[in-house]
Amino acid sequence: MSTPGVQVDPAVGLDAAAVAARVADGRVNAYRADSSRSAASIVRANVFTLFNGIVFACFGILFVIGRWQDALFGFAAIGNAVIGSFQEFRAKRALDRLALLNAAQARVRRDGAEAEIAPGEVVQDDILVLRAGDQIPADAEVVTARGLQVDESMLTGEADAVDKLPGSEVLSGSVVVAGEGAARVTKVGADSYANRFADEAKKFSLMRSELRSSIDRVLKWVSFSIAPVGLLVLNAQMQVKGGWRAAFDSGEWTDAVTAAIASITAMIPLGLVLMTSIAFAVGAAKLASQQVLVNELPAVEGLARVDLICLDKTGTLTVGEIAFDAAHELAAAADAAGWRDALAWYGAAPDANATARVLATAFPDPSGLHATADIPFSSARKWSAVATADGTWVMGAAEMVFGDAATDESGDLGREVTRLASTGRRTLVLAHAAASLTPAEAEAETLPAGLVPVVLLTFREQIRPDAAQTLEYFRQQGVSIRIISGDNPRTVAAIAREVGLDVADGYDARTLPTDQTQLGEVLDAHQVFGRVTPEQKKGMVTALQTRGHTVAMTGDGVNDALAIKTADIGIAMNSGAAATKAVARLVLLDGQFSHLPYVVAQGRQVIANIERVSMLFLTKTVYATTLAIVFGAMVLEFPFLPRQLSITDGLTIGIPAFFLALMPNARRYIPGFLPRSLSFAVPAGLIVAIGLTTYTLLARGLEVPQPQLRTGTTIILAVVGIWILAVLSRPLNRYKVLIVGGMFVGLVLIFTVPLSTAFFDLRDPGEDAAFLLVSVAVVMIAGIEVVRFFHRRFLARSLAAAGVTGADTGARPAPLVVTVAVVFAYLAAFAATALGLLVLLTRYEVPEEGVLRASLLGAGIALFGLMILAAAAGMRRGSGLSRLLVTVYLAVVVALTVLVLVDSRLSTGWAVGVAAVGIAAIVLPWLPPASRFFSRLRDSSMSTPQV
Repeated sequence: MSTPGVQVDPAVGLDAAAVAARVADGRVNAYRADSSRSAASIVRANVFTLFNGIVFACFGILFVIGRWQDALFGFAAIGNAVIGSFQEFRAKRALDRLALLNAAQARVRRDGAEAEIAPGEVVQDDILVLRAGDQIPADAEVVTARGLQVDESMLTGEADAVDKLPGSEVLSGSVVVAGEGAARVTKVGADSYANRFADEAKKFSLMRSELRSSIDRVLKWVSFSIAPVGLLVLNAQMQVKGGWRAAFDSGEWTDAVTAAIASITAMIPLGLVLMTSIAFAVGAAKLASQQVLVNELPAVEGLARVDLICLDKTGTLTVGEIAFDAAHELAAAADAAGWRDALAWYGAAPDANATARVLATAFPDPSGLHATADIPFSSARKWSAVATADGTWVMGAAEMVFGDAATDESGDLGREVTRLASTGRRTLVLAHAAASLTPAEAEAETLPAGLVPVVLLTFREQIRPDAAQTLEYFRQQGVSIRIISGDNPRTVAAIAREVGLDVADGYDARTLPTDQTQLGEVLDAHQVFGRVTPEQKKGMVTALQTRGHTVAMTGDGVNDALAIKTADIGIAMNSGAAATKAVARLVLLDGQFSHLPYVVAQGRQVIANIERVSMLFLTKTVYATTLAIVFGAMVLEFPFLPRQLSITDGLTIGIPAFFLALMPNARRYIPGFLPRSLSFAVPAGLIVAIGLTTYTLLARGLEVPQPQLRTGTTIILAVVGIWILAVLSRPLNRYKVLIVGGMFVGLVLIFTVPLSTAFFDLRDPGEDAAFLLVSVAVVMIAGIEVVRFFHRRFLARSLAAAGVTGADTGARPAPLVVTVAVVFAYLAAFAATALGLLVLLTRYEVPEEGVLRASLLGAGIALFGLMILAAAAGMRRGSGLSRLLVTVYLAVVVALTVLVLVDSRLSTGWAVGVAAVGIAAIVLPWLPPASRFFSRLRDSSMSTPQV
């Protein structure tokens, strides 16, 4: 849409007919980019998924056949769809609001008169009238200029304003900072520079998330097995009812369908998806309280995975402004008085540029100098002058004022200029001439004769006060730093040294190779890069990613937008361009770079805790899939109703997982989330499936009715589920005690309150089945402990391979007496839990009035047995809190055991053993050899990294 050959008189501009013709041809600046993603596509992606289809189909079937009690699982799918849609709508809204051009009006010359119009009404070949403060609405070619300077830093990264002469190009989105002029529009609409950025930035993409991709992989695996496994189970349930025809004739097909649906829905880890979304959302809310805006929820995880961070200098490490550094008097200064008055005048001059204005703070009183003439600053000649009755003062770049003498190190001036310039600070000279400027010299803008250098002035960019500390944090965490900027490489290197980087000089990006492999090698070898174009920034991020790095990119200008969007996680300053903030994953609302370590901590918490709770959900997926295949192949009636699985889903997985996912956890990020989770979930799930199958077969041999058999399997799954929860909650703290204990109390209430037992169809399993289920549960619990023992060693090897030391995991070698104490605590925990279950079973032998007492004692002993087991793991690490908790729990168990012994009706052979082992486990940790190993209570922390 560019027509460089068109000639338009700058003094007249286009006439009405020419404007109308261009509007008719579509050569107008009105630009409306396509929406980043339609609302319909977002809804389809989150609602009309394979798993939602399966879940809602099962949900609907159960309602149709009147089994609404078994349809509780449908609410998890609804929650997933709502949270997922909300997350993507937020991203869409941010992208749709992307706008690089903020100018309210554009000034054009048409038919010889100036007019202000909306930027979208500008047409090609319009004559733009440019004055200081204007934002340029479209790409244009300068036709007239008088001291015209344009700030393109938000587009190119170049910090200095650029002089524009006739024939120069000005870009849409840049700002006029000085002078005035006129320019002919050459590119409008989608072809303009700013809108090309917008088009690419608005392309929708969700950031890469290891958690999300790992979970999606699991869902994909499960999706392949749902159809065949579901048909296998349905056929088995129909055969159990006498065959398909008999089942339909008798009406028992509804029971068969319900059982098949129970097997299918149990296989889907819907809660894991929901829990991950909640963890992200809560992390984002915490970050918002710290003035960090999360544009996309998985970004909470992202920064914790980053191993290389690219920083733009201007607006990120610096505040985007320069500050006066120092005045360095030269030997000739003694011959010239009044230089401070001259600097004060420069700082207060009405047309002072950004560099001169910062002098006003150091030299606040301009009344000492009375100007008779002046030459304003121009970036073309790089100096300005002011004349007084006593002579002329000239301030500017030393090499432009004194030529080669300013770089000749054999002279005083050249030596000092070179020394100061090597620090990377901007250096100007203030010189004095005895003669005053004549009007002719001022008009001709020529230097006066007889100039003598008086003072060298140095300026520095204002470093963000938190930059050095934050970069030091990243270095300690093993995160590499790359500083890339559009500014001068020497200046960028000087800033890098100020924030603590050990660099000699910057790399000039104008010599960067275009080949991605070679570019990656250069990026590995250098830390600081200057004169980088926006396209190069994006290419640099891509090259680093191809070399296996997880890259973060920070910035504030439009020139950073593409690189920020391409990076694994983009971070923008709130003071930056709207485009940059819209495509960034994180926005630092108060511009405080020091928030990034807090973001890292939140990301680590999400990753480490979701890994922990994923073991709960994936264990369920493994045992549910295995049970479905085994029961389908053996043509056995499925041992659960969907509503009964809701008990264990809620109280042993869903509710505790919610709290565990939000607890502090400072473990460093380690790749391999899914293999580590599956290394526990697969063997633990197989143990659960084998145990439940064994119980079902043995209970059928005892001719236990199906309702009682289902109750027995539900009890076993609940007890073992609580045990798995306790195992994965180690090491214990007071919050985990409340979580695990609360879930155990909830299970006891569900299995004892009449209203609950009626709703969940829970029946007394009978005395024979009760003893059988206790035996199976104890064996399964022992198997889970073995799995966790080997799993912890697998995790330790993973941590060691990732370079995480024992200090990171909290591991400490324990003396022998402590090891013995821990062994006794474990024995007491196992024995107490078994005793509690046995006492619960004595309700078959005691009179009716003793049933409640037996239930309370049994539940209490089993509960505290679980708590001892969870707390004992912390004792191995020297936790003073764990030692105190184990002591208290053991004391409670011993006291309850004494009550069991007092009541002869509840007495069992286990009671004496539990009491004896419990007393030994209480005493040993407090003996002097062991006591010195444990930390003080106030040193125990929930934030200790956990394995």
